[in-house]
Amino acid sequence: MLLPIKQWVKTNDSPQARFLRRFAHLILNPQIPVIPGVHSLLYLLHKLVLKLWQEGTRIIYFTPLLKSQVTGTKQQLYLYSGLPLILGSLSISLGNRVRISGISTLSGRSASADKPQLIVGDNVDIGWQNTLAVGTRIVLEDDVRLAGRVFLAGYPGHPLDNDARAQGAPDNDEQVGDIIIKQGAWLGTGVTVLAGVTIGQGAIIGAGAVVTKDVPAFSIAAGNPAKVVKTL
Repeated sequence: MLLPIKQWVKTNDSPQARFLRRFAHLILNPQIPVIPGVHSLLYLLHKLVLKLWQEGTRIIYFTPLLKSQVTGTKQQLYLYSGLPLILGSLSISLGNRVRISGISTLSGRSASADKPQLIVGDNVDIGWQNTLAVGTRIVLEDDVRLAGRVFLAGYPGHPLDNDARAQGAPDNDEQVGDIIIKQGAWLGTGVTVLAGVTIGQGAIIGAGAVVTKDVPAFSIAAGNPAKVVKTL
C-alpha cells in the first residue's frame, strides 16, 4: 500500500504530488535561515572555544603523556591533533622543537632481539598520518621534514615465504634494516622509504615516491622506484 503511494509522490507531476514532495523535503531536510551577524559571531566563538580546547589538552594532557614515554632533551615539543599511537617495543628519543601530528603511528618490530630505536633530532616535523615502522633503527637528523602520509618501512611485518606467512610467522631479520634521514632532508606527501635506505643531507623526495635505494645528498628523487631527477 505504502510503496505505490511513495512511488506516485516521487514520480507524478500533478500539483498534489509536487506539494507533497516539497513538504517531505522540508520535513526530512530542515534548514534554519542564516541570521546576519549572529551566525558569523557564533562561528568565531566556535573557533575560539575549539582552539582553547585543543591548546589546553595539548599542553596539560597530550604533551606530558608523550614526554613520559620518551627520552632525549624533548624541549618545546609540539603536538597537534592529539597523541601519536605507539605500538610494540620501541625506544624513542626526541630532540628540541620537534613537531608531531597526533594522527601518526610509531611502531617497533616485536620480533627484534634488541629494542628498536627511533632517534629524532632538533627542529623536526613529523606530519599528518605518518607511519614510522622501526625494524632496528630510524634516525631523523636535525631539520628533517616529513609531509603527510609518509611511511618509513623499517620492517615489513610478514615473511616472504607464503606458507610461513599463512601461519602468521613474523618477518625475517634479512628483511629488516635501518632508515637514516640526514639533516635537512624533505620527504613529500605519500613517500615510502624501505628498510636499509639512507637519504642524504638536504635531499628532497617527490610526493608518492617509493625509495628503495640510497639517495645522494642535495638531490631530488621521484618516482616508483625513486630515481634522482635533479641535483641541487
